[in-house]
Amino acid sequence: MLDSIASIRDLDLDGQRVFIRVDFNVPLDADGRITDDTRIRAALPTIEHALSHGGRVILASHLGRPKGKRDPRLSLEPTGERLAALLPGGEVILTEHCVGDAPRKLAADLRDGQVLLLENLRFEPGEKANDVDFARQLAALCDVYVNDAFGVSHRAHASVSALPRLIAARGAGFLVESEVAALEHLRGQPARPYVAILGGAKVSDKLGVIDALLPRVDELLIGGAMANTFLAAQGIEVGRSLVESDKLALARTVMHKADAAGVKLLIPVDLRVGDALGATRADVVAADAVAPGAMALDIGPDTAARYRERILRAKSVFWNGPMGLFENPAFAAGTFAVAGAVADCPGFCVVGGGDSVAAIAQANLVDRFDHVSTGGGASLEYLEGHAMPGLEALRT
Repeated sequence: MLDSIASIRDLDLDGQRVFIRVDFNVPLDADGRITDDTRIRAALPTIEHALSHGGRVILASHLGRPKGKRDPRLSLEPTGERLAALLPGGEVILTEHCVGDAPRKLAADLRDGQVLLLENLRFEPGEKANDVDFARQLAALCDVYVNDAFGVSHRAHASVSALPRLIAARGAGFLVESEVAALEHLRGQPARPYVAILGGAKVSDKLGVIDALLPRVDELLIGGAMANTFLAAQGIEVGRSLVESDKLALARTVMHKADAAGVKLLIPVDLRVGDALGATRADVVAADAVAPGAMALDIGPDTAARYRERILRAKSVFWNGPMGLFENPAFAAGTFAVAGAVADCPGFCVVGGGDSVAAIAQANLVDRFDHVSTGGGASLEYLEGHAMPGLEALRT
């Protein structure tokens, strides 16, 4: 909830240096080129609002995990270039460091229409440490603070937690507002039937959200490598498939909880298997017929059809995590089938998680959902009911 949090609409931006914490943590290929600019595009409404209302915009983000040290491979230069191409007539200046004399001078000298992009915040150890002294150096750059980085708002890092508490004029950007509104819709009283679809590699990564969803959803559809653990927990042999062997009892507990809550928990009835992660051919087998040397790498067509039937009946849908190794075209069909089903669902549909977002972008379906969350882990933590440091720091 955004009670007692100002909106960027409420802030006086004219002539002010406006620090906007964005989430430009975009995927890069081996040559450092951006492969998906969804997060940059998602920040445009807030950036353009600040510019059109006379703000001198200073953007800050992290990229990757440089562990407090400079890493040229994780420079924000590619994101600055992409942003400049997306902003009409925009000029984006990238600083060499995110704090220090040079950024202070550049921030003070900003002219109308210019945007200052600070170099990767995580090049400085003070960012992840939520260091107040580092936050004070950032605060010296600005007059107004706006958080538009929902994807890191679950982290107590300096630019999202310590910094806003040092700036009296602070508030939420449009992306944060839309993320909270969509997730709050699901966390409150969603229309039923409510179907949740969870994929990805590990059951352990989704335990918190499963516990949060079970009292709310009517059906829980499981895919991805985490489905292998549920199959193995039922005594089904899954060959060389990825299984969390130490979480089998936990998977059985989840199934018992679902049964007790009256929630239908569906796991794959067939699978696409290969002999390695890089396999170029997928064989379809029944879920209980995986050969000893095979790996389950995607849900099968019967499972996809079964899931589609339930998704199309839903009035509320939350999807997080791919159904298989969709990066490999041989094992992308299950994820794309679920993406198509959610896109065709007439209910209120939210997609969250970096891999799921990448999948719907590949399938050219981004515009077919009520909300596409850029949050990933943050969206899961919000649904779990955890306090979000980046939001709490905005409260007045």
